[in-house]
This record gives sequence, C-alpha cells and structure tokens, in this order.
Amino acid sequence: MRIAVVGPTHPNTGGIVHHTTELAHHLADAGHSVDLLSWSAQYPGFLHPGTIRIPDGVPEVRVYPRTRASLAWWNPVSWWRTGLRLRQYDAVVLVHAATVQVPTYLALLKAFRGRRAAAATRPRVVVVAHNVLPHERHRGDAAMVKALFKRVDGVLVHSEELAALARPMVGAGGEVVVADIPPHLPVLPQARRATNSDDAPHNQLLFFGTVRPYKGLDVLLRALANVPDVRLVVAGDVWSGAAALHEQIGSLGLTDRVTVRPGYVPGSAIPALFNDVDALVLPYRAGTASQNVMLAHAMGVPVIATRAGTLGAQVHDGVDGVLAEPDDVPDLTAALRRFYAAGMPTRLRAGVPTVDIESSWTGYVEVLAATLAGVPVAGTRASR
Repeated sequence: MRIAVVGPTHPNTGGIVHHTTELAHHLADAGHSVDLLSWSAQYPGFLHPGTIRIPDGVPEVRVYPRTRASLAWWNPVSWWRTGLRLRQYDAVVLVHAATVQVPTYLALLKAFRGRRAAAATRPRVVVVAHNVLPHERHRGDAAMVKALFKRVDGVLVHSEELAALARPMVGAGGEVVVADIPPHLPVLPQARRATNSDDAPHNQLLFFGTVRPYKGLDVLLRALANVPDVRLVVAGDVWSGAAALHEQIGSLGLTDRVTVRPGYVPGSAIPALFNDVDALVLPYRAGTASQNVMLAHAMGVPVIATRAGTLGAQVHDGVDGVLAEPDDVPDLTAALRRFYAAGMPTRLRAGVPTVDIESSWTGYVEVLAATLAGVPVAGTRASR
C-alpha cells in the first residue's frame, strides 16, 4: 500500500513524536510505500507550556527520509493543500492526541473526499488515537472528537479503556481496534540493564517526564512525606512552573529529600537518570498508555505505579514492581513501604523482564496495516 502518515516528528518533542516517526519506519520496513506529512507548527505555545521543539536541534529520533513538514496550525490553506495531496494514497493514518488538531484533520478529510474524488478511489483513513479525550478536558472536546471519529474508517487505540470511549463515537461501519503500544523511545535500543553500581538499595526513586496534574506528582510527594529516609529525583518540564512545585516540596518538609531537575530531558541524558535509583514511580491519577514502564524495564529498574490506564497490566505487583490505587495517598504510602521491605528492591529488580522491541512493533504494524486495508483483525487485541 501507499500510505500517508500525518503526525508530528523531529524537531518536535515528546513520546508521540517518537512513536509517529518509528511507525513510519516500521510500516516502510514491512514493505509499504510511506510518506510522513508533519507539522512546521503543531499548536500555539500557550497550549503547551513545556518545551515544544528540540532545544539543540539534534534529532532524537531516526529521522524518516520521506518527510514533508507541510502543516501549520495557523494556516488553513496548508490544511487544504495537504488534504488534496492525500488523494494519491491508498490509505491515510491520522495521529491524534489533542483536540486542537481536530479542525485540521476535518479539513484534510473534506479536501480529499471532495466531489471529484470517487468513493471507490478514496483512501481508507485510520486514526491512531494516543488519547481519545484530553487528559485535562474542556467543553466541546467530546463533540470535536466524535466529529472526527465518525468520518474515518477505523480508530486504533492502545487500551480497552480507550476503546470503550471510542466505540460510541465512530460512525456506521467504523471500526475500533486495540493494539498494545510498542516501545518507541530512541534510547531503548541502547539501554543498559545494569545501571546501578551495586545491588544494594539506594533509597532513591525517580519521577521522569512532563509534570502535569493527571500524572499525580503531588500525590507522590504527600505519600513520600510519610516514608522517611527515601529520596526522590523529579526530572522533566513542569507545566505549572517550578516555583509552585518547590513551594509544595517545602510545605511538606521534603526540601532535603527531593531534587528537582526542571526542563526538557534530551534522549542522550535519559540513561543517566536511572543510575542509582531503586524504582521509577508513575503515580498517575488517570492515563491511557505509557511507555515509561517499558523504559524502566529496559534499564533494569522496577516500577511503582498506580492502576491508572494500562499501568495495572504493565506492572506485575510483587514481581517487577508495586501497584497502588490512583489518587490515594494512604495506598501509595503503603506501596512505597512495601517496596522498601527487607530484600524487596533486590527481588523486584531481578524480576524485571527483557523488553522485546522488534516483536512488539511487528504485531502493532500488522494490526494497523490490516485495518488500513479493511481486513478484519483476528485475536484478543482487536475488537469492533
């Protein structure tokens, strides 16, 4: 098939950038002719308080050679022109993560499904939905997403929770397919499992990634206040501002135990964050799917997480990590204490599985390609 993937890539930042770029590579490796149509400007800066573009310009992804940055959020003409270009493809993948991009996608669909495009020759369109609705929702989000989903042939999501949200939104004949999200951080192939200098616990935990309300860092800090002698490193963009975070840390008496490293963490700096930490903590209030569990496991580090989204399935309680209920300070406190029971950090580290990157991508691409071709997807990870 000749496939157009529409989504973000270098020099933009974030896990969805990595996923989109790797998706283009893996579709091409599977024998398809693939073009990546991306953004010169994804959205206005006030909607993304963190770092939008790679600070030093050095690619953190395997740059896909057939890439065209043809879309800009502020230029509807670019939406229409790109939509007309899509008529030449057999199939189109729209990468969806934020409602702000829905008007662009609706314009694309209208352009290449115009009167001159015969129904029999129109490309099939599948949305890869990293989120169905935004983590921080606003009035009108559901209506906008439904307007997109009912106009496409399929929606691929990464959890049954997201599938339940998506199914009422698809149109007649639309298909919702579930596929486990594959590892896509560029640091993963170079990961080193033996990151600690020895097997003894270091009494230090890591929170890694953009600090946003749904990720529950404030819950973790309140739980940490109940567990003495354990330190925490927080590394990533802080959307609410580092000053407010430092204020909360001070009010809880954690100034001497919490180190904040605000700002974007380049891929080359990620492995060093896992040196001498006992676990990665994912205290999410809510969520969809996260590759951070796979990242921690690739580094040989167990995970302390809540059961939000897919985390409860990715982390095996008492085997390679510890689980707690979302937005529950007492339960997360108990999870931290369980993790630091005598001998537990070492035992959980020994239980961390090996991350199989290539097999994960092979299955994912097979599901997506079948959906693009209109072929029913068999197996437990696909559903109508």
